[in-house]
Amino acid sequence: MSNSQTLKSPVKIGAKALPKKKAAPAKRSEKPVNPAVAPPKNPGHSHPFPRTEFLTTVARLRDAPGDAVAEVAFVGRSNAGKSSAINTLAGKTRLAYVSKTPGRTQHLNYFSVAPDRYFVDLPGYGFAKAPEDVRKQWDGLLGPYLQTREQLKGLVIIMDIRRPLTEMDWQMLEWFAPTGRAVHVLLSKADKVSRQEQTKMLRQVKADLADLGCPVSVQLFSSLKRTGVAEAATVMKGWLGLCDNSSKETGADALPEEVSVEDKDAD
Repeated sequence: MSNSQTLKSPVKIGAKALPKKKAAPAKRSEKPVNPAVAPPKNPGHSHPFPRTEFLTTVARLRDAPGDAVAEVAFVGRSNAGKSSAINTLAGKTRLAYVSKTPGRTQHLNYFSVAPDRYFVDLPGYGFAKAPEDVRKQWDGLLGPYLQTREQLKGLVIIMDIRRPLTEMDWQMLEWFAPTGRAVHVLLSKADKVSRQEQTKMLRQVKADLADLGCPVSVQLFSSLKRTGVAEAATVMKGWLGLCDNSSKETGADALPEEVSVEDKDAD
């Protein structure tokens, strides 16, 4: 009896050891899991106004948000990249509608950026091709808004860098300048031209607007390449009273050296 017991005991020990060998592969499968390998991305300045949401469309100035503390208005020739600029700043593809139909924006479109702070999308210059009765309605809305709206802190004018300062651009600038409010020009679609041409056009537009008679600034901008996003955001946040320190980390984003020529664009 004692001999049979001693012979069986090694069998029992071997049976217990088998599960330990099978557990080894499970440990190896856990080794590649390392949270430090793919840290979460920090969007930072890539979307400087991430909380932007469409609020309302205003056909009469008296219907504008009554709680507004500060507003930034966007205007420009149709297809110059106005809607794309708003979408890029907000980081949302279809926030402001990009249309190939001139003058599609027929009213004031309000977008909430922060509590009591708004972006206002104005009709593009394409409204000049609209029916006369519609134009009169727009004129009765745009004129009072741009000249009398106290909450309006600044006007962003979007110009295609290949065709800046058109006749309508000048009309808008000369009409708005007497209000004394600030103007910031975005030379959009900067990716469409070479770096040399970017520098040339930037200097030329700055020189042409030097005697405009109101505070004016000019910069390069590309919705496709995200060039100038940080620079534009710094100006707009200052107008809206939303200044922060993010621009210190992202000032290089506005440098023309970062731009590459590209044949495609958001508009």
